[in-house]
Amino acid sequence: MPKKIKAIVKLQIPAGKANPAPPVGPALAQHGLNIAEFCQKFNDATKEKMGFKIPAEITIYEDRSYDFIVKQPLVSQLLKKAVGIEKGSGKPNKTKVGKISKSQLKEVAEKKMPDLNTDDIEQAMKTVGGTAKNMGLEIEK
Repeated sequence: MPKKIKAIVKLQIPAGKANPAPPVGPALAQHGLNIAEFCQKFNDATKEKMGFKIPAEITIYEDRSYDFIVKQPLVSQLLKKAVGIEKGSGKPNKTKVGKISKSQLKEVAEKKMPDLNTDDIEQAMKTVGGTAKNMGLEIEK
């Protein structure tokens, strides 16, 4: 018989740096989870992605056990790293902060593919391209 789900908690936690401080502690403590154990498991699972904020989905069961899924870093973070910028533009239509090549766009799309709702690299590139434009990145033709 499957376990009964008590709650699903979605958090964005810096890779390899989960600790009992907010947001992790308060979000999980209310469900009676062993926070130190979760932090240890999350940090082990994400240590190779240091420098990124990682979206995690934690499924908590009524018996206080849990499972968690670690997703890929946010598209905006992957783009910032690919292009080498600190942050996106405050006025993306007027102020451009950098350029991204088609090959860089494809690389980011391939990394993010497991989390997207498509298996088509062209569609994934369009999704990533939209985020790039909203950040003030110019896509080279």
